[in-house]
Amino acid sequence: MNRSDLFPKRLIVLSLILMFIAGTSQALHSGVGGNVNNEGDVTIAGCTCHASEPDNSVTIVLDGVPYHYSGSTAYEMKIQLIGGPDILAGSQTGGFSIRVSSGTLSAAEGYESLVQNWEGDDETLTHTSSGSETADRTWNIIWNSPQEGGNEIVTIWLVGNSVNGDQIPSALDRWNRLSVTLEEGEDNGDTRTIFSGNGDIDPPAPLDEEVDLHHMGAKLRAHWLGLLGFGAVILVIIFCGLFLRYGFSRHYEGRSNLLRLRIKHLRRGDQL
Repeated sequence: MNRSDLFPKRLIVLSLILMFIAGTSQALHSGVGGNVNNEGDVTIAGCTCHASEPDNSVTIVLDGVPYHYSGSTAYEMKIQLIGGPDILAGSQTGGFSIRVSSGTLSAAEGYESLVQNWEGDDETLTHTSSGSETADRTWNIIWNSPQEGGNEIVTIWLVGNSVNGDQIPSALDRWNRLSVTLEEGEDNGDTRTIFSGNGDIDPPAPLDEEVDLHHMGAKLRAHWLGLLGFGAVILVIIFCGLFLRYGFSRHYEGRSNLLRLRIKHLRRGDQL
């Protein structure tokens, strides 16, 4: 068998290997979805090409979830990953995949270049290549609920992967997942935050902001007027105290001297 006969066979084998890799490792910086390692959809099975088990040191958050949904209504939600490897500027920081059992998913306004439907499936949404480089591992999405009157119980599955930016799937990356079910009903506008993880989240540092006093307006004037009024009251109290102490003391001292003089004359038998 000559080399020309071996080349097509090698090409076929190489193609099969690439197809196997593509079919079992559907986690890329350009998006994640589909069947992972023949374990099911990535939103349910998880990012097992990075690590075999979820890690609760990564808190995955889904904010803006209604308690009940109204039919044919658009709900904006925010996905955020907190924890995991340190964020390195200019490199991949993380990604996600979200899937709904009913309704459609799309990018929220301003996030059109950061999220996309996975292979045209409007029930699945994931990050784009630029969306994998977000500085805060945050993405805003839109869920359009199913038509009114269907009384469907909708399940949302979400998986998020916090990566170290070396573009090598490994246990150095951390991922977690969550799911939530929604029923159709009266929507009063209240929303909730669903999260999965150990909840060990550092609170945001207080903003170091300075306010120009000239921009405080009426509040500043009222503040100073209150201080002036308080100062005036203190001065009045001090003045009254000094007046009582030194103003009437002379009068009392004179009466005391007159009384001593009267007693002196009475002792001598004189009449005043």
